[in-house]
Amino acid sequence: MQIKRIGLDLAKYVFEVHAVGTTEEVVLRKTLRRDAVAQFFAELPPCIVGMEACCGSHYWARVLTDLGHEVRLISPQFVKPYVKSNKNDRNDAEAICEAAGRPSMRFVPPKSAEQLEIQAVHRIRQRVVANRTRLVNQVRGLLGEHGVVVARDITRIRRALSEIVDNNQGEFGEIFIDVLRDMREELAERDSRLAGCNRRIKNLFRANEMCQRIGQIEGVGPITTTALVAAVGDKSCFKNGRQFAAWLGLVPKQRSSGGKARLFGISKRGDRYLRTLLIHGARVVLGKAAGKTDPRSQWIARMRERRHPNVVSVALANKNARIVWSLLARDQNYRPEAAVSLA
Repeated sequence: MQIKRIGLDLAKYVFEVHAVGTTEEVVLRKTLRRDAVAQFFAELPPCIVGMEACCGSHYWARVLTDLGHEVRLISPQFVKPYVKSNKNDRNDAEAICEAAGRPSMRFVPPKSAEQLEIQAVHRIRQRVVANRTRLVNQVRGLLGEHGVVVARDITRIRRALSEIVDNNQGEFGEIFIDVLRDMREELAERDSRLAGCNRRIKNLFRANEMCQRIGQIEGVGPITTTALVAAVGDKSCFKNGRQFAAWLGLVPKQRSSGGKARLFGISKRGDRYLRTLLIHGARVVLGKAAGKTDPRSQWIARMRERRHPNVVSVALANKNARIVWSLLARDQNYRPEAAVSLA
């Protein structure tokens, strides 16, 4: 049995294998339990193994790569067109095997253990920020029911909670004061957890040389830098900076036909978290560019005369993404004097 390519449908406990030979004929269909997957591939000669980029795929990519196989991770949206008839695990494995053999298919680079660790810190921080935002919104809503309106600023929320809890003169009942006291303690706990996540990210930023180079770009701080390195550690993922910006969803969406180009707003594809960080960083740079005479600030000023600030922020985020790819691909340091023309 000579196997050329395998489609592996991942799961928690039951895995489906679909293998084809050198002439693309089906040579093997097999169901494996989780504890038998590594042993099965250890007994096979090196071949191409296709998998969907999903939960656990980076772990199995490392395991199978160590066994000598060539692993190709595919985005699930690119596998779906190859699914025949109804969807089940066996048909999914066949579709993965077919998609992995297409010469024009785009593959996802497997992440290293270090990248996954950095990504885990960002995911936890993202959850803590979302939970704190929900808590603050609930506090504002409860206070609004009692006639106290607080601006959408977390510092003012903290101040208002302290003033009401510590200086209550009978305006509010004891039960409501106890509830606000608990919410103040919960908010302090969320702040402490967020500060811990930020400290971890700063330590990761200082310990990584690649992060240090990218962090020299205006509008790209430790949080954005470490998130980018965790997502794109392999500089060979993209052919040029525009492909990287398109992967982040920072290029116009196209609906062109009949030789007529129709461009709309940004596509918003790819990782929303990375795109949000880059755009927020660009907004900070845009707010501080007034009055500066360096070429980058002058370019921002000229753009600001013609376009809305939101459009300029996205354009600057696009440019920063291309600069990041250039630094990663060429192993260079950031040169501000060349930042305007670098794409």
